[in-house]
Amino acid sequence: MSVLNIVILWVHLFCAVLFVGGSFFMWLVVVPASHHLAKDESERTQIVGKIAKDFGKITNPILVILVLSGIYNATWYLPSLGDLFSFNNYSGSILFVKVVLVIVLIALIYVHGAYYGRKIVRLAREKDVKGLRSVRRRSRIISFANLALMVAILILAVMLQLTP
Repeated sequence: MSVLNIVILWVHLFCAVLFVGGSFFMWLVVVPASHHLAKDESERTQIVGKIAKDFGKITNPILVILVLSGIYNATWYLPSLGDLFSFNNYSGSILFVKVVLVIVLIALIYVHGAYYGRKIVRLAREKDVKGLRSVRRRSRIISFANLALMVAILILAVMLQLTP
């Protein structure tokens, strides 16, 4: 393995840790801790919204790095691009599913942020607690789906490493 391959792999892994770890940190630490920071639902939502917005600023470049380094790393497993669409090749099959899940994840992340994120922050500013709870319920489903997709992508990455 060349030095370039090792560097790109480590950059990819570091970005994955930041992205996935940060996402789980938001769900498992920031959101529950927000209940201790503010009793008012509107204020609590604004706090979490500001943290999520700041996290979003680092996730954009991280996602770009992950996609580019992931494409580079995928070349190790595929003799040709056509093997990505060939389900006769174990690595190609795993990569194909991984690519599809990454595309779905990225789409959900940006749709969620653009629609639900802004709507939740607006409702919080307006102190519309009833509307806020309704939108947040739907938003949580997408957030949970994002986390599940991240875990699935990580499992597929491990499966690639275990290929014969």
